[in-house]
Amino acid sequence: MSTTQRVVKSSVRKNARRDQVILEHLPLVKAIAVRVHENLPVHVDLDDLVHAGIIGLFDAVNKFDTGKQVAFSAYAKHRIKGAILDSLRQLDWASRDLRRRHKQVEAATRDLTATLQRTPTESEVAEHMGLQQQRWHQIMLDLRNVGLVSASTRGADGDDLPPPDFPGDPDSQPDAMCAREQLRSVLGDAMRSLPERYRKVVVMYYANEMTMKEIGGLLGINESRVSQIHKTALAKMMVTLQSNGITSAAALA
Repeated sequence: MSTTQRVVKSSVRKNARRDQVILEHLPLVKAIAVRVHENLPVHVDLDDLVHAGIIGLFDAVNKFDTGKQVAFSAYAKHRIKGAILDSLRQLDWASRDLRRRHKQVEAATRDLTATLQRTPTESEVAEHMGLQQQRWHQIMLDLRNVGLVSASTRGADGDDLPPPDFPGDPDSQPDAMCAREQLRSVLGDAMRSLPERYRKVVVMYYANEMTMKEIGGLLGINESRVSQIHKTALAKMMVTLQSNGITSAAALA
């Protein structure tokens, strides 16, 4: 067998193994996409998340280092989630152009309302903006699809336009919503990894805003012991957080 034939045969085997790994982990992509989708606005399409996750899976297969002593599924999980979150950031479901159009529609509606002393029809707003009916209806459809205009708004002449619906702040963006939900889940896992007494100290100190002395009084231990438990609890939680990709306090901000 020639060198070229051996290289080709090796490449074929490698591609076959890669394809097999991808097929075996497609259910993982779907599971992660579904979990992410549960925390997003209804107009975000699940299939788009699955597609992004599959790209992340391909990336994981290509970059996985077997010498790292890490299970592929654990490595792929982070790659898949990362790809899905990246796709949400790039999606920008209320794009700048649509936000600009939304503001123009609102301004035209206010101007006509002041002039006509009534709520204008969609045809009147379109004419005021210098838009053909076909272009107007396309803009309204786009605005409804991203949630800037109520999806229940009817387009017939004589119907009132919906009240102004301003874009949400950055914290309401899909990727931010998803990140917060994932962080809560990771923190929950970290808390559950603690012994019961350690959990109590963390909850009383951070959630109930109690002092070390007050906690010691409730648990029947001195303040120094409470401080010791608190420090150990944080160290144990950090191990869990680091295993989930959180390596600094900045990720918890």
